[in-house]
Amino acid sequence: MTWGHCDSCRWRWVPVDTIIQGDCLEEMKKLPDGCIDLTVTSPPYDNLRKYNGYVFDFEGIAQQLFRITKSGGVVVWVVGDATIDGSETGTSFRQALYFKDIGFNIETMVWEKTGSGCLGSNNFYGQNFEYMFIFCKGQPKTTNLICDRENQVKSGKVKVNGSLKSDKTQTTRIIERNPVGKRNNIWRIDTQKNSSHPAPFPEQLAADHILSWSNPDDLILDPMCGSGTTCKMAKYHQRHFLGYDISEEYCEIARKRVAAVPMRLDNWM
Repeated sequence: MTWGHCDSCRWRWVPVDTIIQGDCLEEMKKLPDGCIDLTVTSPPYDNLRKYNGYVFDFEGIAQQLFRITKSGGVVVWVVGDATIDGSETGTSFRQALYFKDIGFNIETMVWEKTGSGCLGSNNFYGQNFEYMFIFCKGQPKTTNLICDRENQVKSGKVKVNGSLKSDKTQTTRIIERNPVGKRNNIWRIDTQKNSSHPAPFPEQLAADHILSWSNPDDLILDPMCGSGTTCKMAKYHQRHFLGYDISEEYCEIARKRVAAVPMRLDNWM
């Protein structure tokens, strides 16, 4: 384990570039306030809320994430709902509203899971997505928005709608259109399977969020890191990382995956 200096608490130190076996709630309590730049994680869903004997304390975890996230820092919370007795549970919505209640701002994104079968009730269309809630502590301090969507208008000045004013009138602005624009909030990314974990993150999903909401040398947390994809991609893209998992088996798998990946030496974008 190595240790890094916490800018917001200069007399205290936090573990970095390491994966720790333990209850993430108890481990996060050991961290100083405002030390994490970005969290990218996926909690256990509904009927998976008991995980290797561990009971998921959502509210406690959310409260600790708010405390340890820097001002302007982001929590990416990837979550879906089980369908039970013909109805979605709605757990994801309840979690999102709780994050808002404790002080986070919310943006909703969707991960369309290409390359996988559809789930859900037989009475409705197949369910093939998960929410990617972006919880920000204030306004985001880092926004490296990925621009890979081809614009219909290739170049020139165009008028676009802005945000609504307090009186509900629409603002507009003139922008110079580039051949490609920023990606929209629905990301189409293949699911990723491996034998080491039942629900691994796609590496592209973790990497794209890391690139979007952090800079090199920032500290990236995954409090439920499983097989270590977030930590692996943080290292690859020149960020520091910290991962927790209750399962020592998964921690060991994650450590091996991270150790096998060299840090990129070329341009991080």
